[in-house]
Order: sequence, then C-alpha cells, then structure tokens
Amino acid sequence: MSTTVSNALEDLNGSTIESVKQILPITYENITAPVICSELTCHFGVLVGITGSIKGKVLYKSDVDFFSFVGELMFGMALEGDMLKSFAGELGNMISGGLCTNIFSKGMTIDITAPTIIEGKMTLSGFKEAIEIEMTFQNGKKLEIGLMID
Repeated sequence: MSTTVSNALEDLNGSTIESVKQILPITYENITAPVICSELTCHFGVLVGITGSIKGKVLYKSDVDFFSFVGELMFGMALEGDMLKSFAGELGNMISGGLCTNIFSKGMTIDITAPTIIEGKMTLSGFKEAIEIEMTFQNGKKLEIGLMID
C-alpha cells in the first residue's frame, strides 16, 4: 500500500470506529485488527460512497438480526421488511455522517453519498485498497466494516 492510501485507510478506520461507538446504543466487546482485502463480500448491508479529500466507499455488513436488534434498541419496536431496510440505510447514514465529522478533525473534508442497501450475495472489487474490521458487541452480535479507497 502506498503511504497516502495507507494513511487514508488508517484515518478512515479510526474515524469510523469512533463514529460506531458514538451512534450505536450497545457496548462493543472487541474490534479485530484491520485485514487487507482484494474483494469484499456481503449478504446484507449498507454501502455508502465517500467523496472529497478521500474517495472511496464504506460497507457496513451484518445479518438482518443485527440491524433489527439495533433498530429495536433505538426505537423500541421490532423492524422488518421495508422498514428494516430503511432503518439499515439510515443507520449507515448516521455512522457515515459521524465519520465525516470525525475525519474533519484530522484536517480532511469528506462527504457521503446516499446509502445503497445490499441484499443477497454480492462481491465488491475494483478499488485501489481495502481493509475490513469486525466489531463484536454484547450477546455476540457482529458488524463488519469494509473501507475502500478508489
């Protein structure tokens, strides 16, 4: 990885983790070390584009149960179907918005695109570099985050 790309991924990683901690109403128990990836796979998740000082994408992926669990914690009611998809997209927006704020403190300005909901088996490739981390929360719930630099 080039220093510029490596630094950008490092900044995105730290800023994203901080945003997840700020947004999600559950305590994390573990965060895996970033793993360099040549492609990312997903069955259910949210893809958000990044523009500005850094160009790339963020992929928030987990199973439907994770997003439903978080939705119930935040809104006090079970979410399913289109309501769950809408919530997953909004959660991706909230975390990504926090990422924008957090990375601004590092002297960079980024913006985000509208979220894209991913449902069904999908593989992402074609980026310069990518890393993936996994955050484990209470009750073993997991959120994987893929950070890609274009």
